[in-house]
Amino acid sequence: MFDALTLHPTAFGLDISDLSLKIAYLKPQGKGFQLQSFGNFPIAEGIVERGEIKQGDALAQAIKKAVQSLGTKLPTRHVVASLPEEQAFLQVMQLPRMKKEELEHAVRFEAENYVPHAIEKVYLDFQVVHPFHNHLDHMDVLLAALPKIVVDPYLDVLERSGLSPKALEIESLAISRALIPKETAPMPLLLVDFGASHTSFVVFSGYSLRFTASIPVSSRQLTYSIARSMNIKEDEAEELKVNYGLDRQDEEKGKAVSDALLVPLADFAEQIKKHLSYYESHTAHQHMGTNQQRIKRIILSGGGANLKGFPRFLAKQLEREVVLGNPWGNILETSLKELPPLPFGESLKYTAALGLALRGQNND
Repeated sequence: MFDALTLHPTAFGLDISDLSLKIAYLKPQGKGFQLQSFGNFPIAEGIVERGEIKQGDALAQAIKKAVQSLGTKLPTRHVVASLPEEQAFLQVMQLPRMKKEELEHAVRFEAENYVPHAIEKVYLDFQVVHPFHNHLDHMDVLLAALPKIVVDPYLDVLERSGLSPKALEIESLAISRALIPKETAPMPLLLVDFGASHTSFVVFSGYSLRFTASIPVSSRQLTYSIARSMNIKEDEAEELKVNYGLDRQDEEKGKAVSDALLVPLADFAEQIKKHLSYYESHTAHQHMGTNQQRIKRIILSGGGANLKGFPRFLAKQLEREVVLGNPWGNILETSLKELPPLPFGESLKYTAALGLALRGQNND
């Protein structure tokens, strides 16, 4: 039965990317949640490009078909959907201490100094970032902005799909909700979501995001690199990438695959270094303590994180700890002793969808 008449309806998570739709619905179970419905559905190239909807009719039809194709029927039409990281602007800004009723006006006024668009042409949202250490003489506020020309087509498509949007959320917020235990990090962490069409960098520190960026480097490009280097078709290159990765260099095919991957992955590591350097040189107002400004741990998610040998390669390149993320940390009541119906490696592709699904269970 649909929950449209309840005061705080639950919702499923819908992660919309350039190449796929990922759906996840969580059902409360004990002190945690159970994954009740999920699915990963490819969409044709050109429907969504760098997060912008180019073919609304086609996307609405794809969403309808995906919802109907789920193995377990969704008990709700309410949805929490992703908004594209590539088009988003997030910034932690400082404001004088003030009353709650004064804050919204102050944020809009101050946002004009940060947002690279005319304020009347963007949707703004914000939240107060509570300090992890020290008593502050000011307020830290996380500002989020997206152009209306990007957001409005998402609302239109969802409604044409027969869905009722409960919330729209920038991808990085959903990723951090899924990967950061209790959404609290005593030490700053870098989340790297390595997807099929782009990679998102997210720095989370204390109780909030601190920095985000998106680059057009993807796991799909690794497949192209193997195909070009070995002069084979893309589907064969994808299979070799999955089977060998960086691990089996003692075999002829394994070495060929590894050789094809090393150059683009070395460049990828350099991109991470640049973003680490930028963040660590701009942390003076993070209130984390001088010994807590350096990011020592990097957490991987996205389908590209499953590449064999990838965490070890990055750890060597970056000289920092690199681990696979756990998208179930805030979902399951216990550890992964009881595996959900979605295999762990596959669940890394669903990180954003699971974070959105968690938001869908939030009655705030």
